[in-house]
Amino acid sequence: MAKKDKHVSETPATQWLKAHGVPYTEHAYGYLEHGGTAESARQLGWDEHAVIKTLVMQDEQAQPLVVLMHGDCTVSTKALARAIGCKSVEPCKPEVAQRHSGYLVGGTSPFGFRKAVPVYAEATIFDLPRILINGGRRGFLVGIEPSVLSQVLGAQAVSCALSQNRGS
Repeated sequence: MAKKDKHVSETPATQWLKAHGVPYTEHAYGYLEHGGTAESARQLGWDEHAVIKTLVMQDEQAQPLVVLMHGDCTVSTKALARAIGCKSVEPCKPEVAQRHSGYLVGGTSPFGFRKAVPVYAEATIFDLPRILINGGRRGFLVGIEPSVLSQVLGAQAVSCALSQNRGS
C-alpha cells in the first residue's frame, strides 16, 4: 500500500477524533460519483470488506440512526429493525441525511455528527484488525482500529448484514 503524502484539511470528523485522542491515518483518493466503497478500496489497495460505509437511516417515527456496514455488504432493514426494537427502518433521503449529519452524502462520517444519534455497527466489523471509514469529506477515509467504534463512539453491535455475493 503506497503511502499518501497528500494531507487533507481538517473536517468535523478529524476534529472529533483528535478531541477524543483517537489515532488515525489519512487516506485520500479520487472521489467518483456512485463509485462507493468498491472504488475507494480499489484505489487505496484495501479489501472492500474492511472499508466501512456510514449509512444514515430512520425508524418508523422518522428518528435518525447510523448504521456502519462492510463495504461489500448491504443492510437487512428487517433484521436491523428487529435487533434495535423498532417496527421498521429505512434509509433517509440524501437531503434528510445531510441535515442530520452535517455531511454531504458520499462524505458522511460517523464522527462529528451535527446531532447525537444512536450508532449501530455490524458485529463482524469488530473482528477486523483495522478499518477505513469516511473522514468527513468525499474522497477521504481514515484508518482506525474497529474498537474505536464501540469504545469511543458508543456504537452497538448488531447482526444485519446481507452479502452482496461478489463471488470472491
